[in-house]
Amino acid sequence: MEAKLNEVPDHLDYGLQIVFVGFNPSLRSSEEGHHYANPRNRFWRILHQSGLTPRLYDPSEDGDLLELGYGFTNIVARPTRGVEDITREEYREGRELLKAKLAKYRPYVVCFVGKGVYTEYTRRSRADWGFQQDPYLDGMHEFVAPSSSGLVRMPLSEIIDIYRLLRKAALG
Repeated sequence: MEAKLNEVPDHLDYGLQIVFVGFNPSLRSSEEGHHYANPRNRFWRILHQSGLTPRLYDPSEDGDLLELGYGFTNIVARPTRGVEDITREEYREGRELLKAKLAKYRPYVVCFVGKGVYTEYTRRSRADWGFQQDPYLDGMHEFVAPSSSGLVRMPLSEIIDIYRLLRKAALG
């Protein structure tokens, strides 16, 4: 019998500078109860090296980033081994839930961690890195950043440079 996977709680609040939106929690994140907990995921290193955080945070400190003005959520709450395990129905439901969360909390910037997250959310066929010219939700600043997964083939230095654009816009 398969073990019950735990959802990873959102970290959302009013007045946030940035809300990071991922596809869904990994199995490791489900076990740990924290966002981006897989040791092969470079998210926390990218935040630090881009200047978005003053130090390297551990996944167990994800809730502490609310104090920096950063929140976390996913388009799909169910943990999976990979994004290929997410169903069309889960994406459909997730789009509506995410739209409601963003409309409620109205962060300054919504950062989609991966082009696929953004295209699943907006149903658009493509996206460029950085700020999107035609926001899906009126009044939102939508930023598309590369996925932090260790499976991404883009050099880490290029990923960090894109996150630096986010830092400059959100933090000055």
